[in-house]
Amino acid sequence: MSTPTAPGPASARTAGRVEVVAGPMFAGKSEELVRRVRRARIAGRGVVVVNHALDVRAGGGKIASHSGLEIPSATASEAAEIPGLVTPGTELVAIDEAQFFGPDLVDVVLRLADDGLVVVVAGLCVTFDGRPFEPLPALMAVAENVVKLTAVCTICGRDAAYHVRLLPDDADATAPVPAHVGGQESYQARCRQHRR
Repeated sequence: MSTPTAPGPASARTAGRVEVVAGPMFAGKSEELVRRVRRARIAGRGVVVVNHALDVRAGGGKIASHSGLEIPSATASEAAEIPGLVTPGTELVAIDEAQFFGPDLVDVVLRLADDGLVVVVAGLCVTFDGRPFEPLPALMAVAENVVKLTAVCTICGRDAAYHVRLLPDDADATAPVPAHVGGQESYQARCRQHRR
């Protein structure tokens, strides 16, 4: 008869889960992701941080919040690349700008969580025209924990669950839109009343 072994790092790792930080632009999603990564590192946990290659606002190779917080990150162009970035000893995978990875991110995140990793995903859950922005709604549905943040409406100061794209007076509103990359020069946070 074998003696049961005490729980160790391997058994602690089997408690995988999915956490989502969602909201509009300027809500503090990246800032919250950076906070969680820093806390995990203080606790001595192995962390892999991933950002999408489209996000070059801070020069690439880092996650940067609109408030100026930043941490180094690996870069991926598609969801299928993320598992290859996970190294031995990793306990937490933090993914920013999740909306750029598209629907394939859902299966990748679920697989990582099923393998015992904590996966924290941050991204836009709404497009600039007020529609659900996949894959965040799907990830929110399967996550153990969801935090939905709001920004501050630039018109009235209320909680803003939306953001709008700013257009120059001579711009074509039907022109193709770049992939939600930009800052206050291109987008503003808005409440429901002022989103149109």
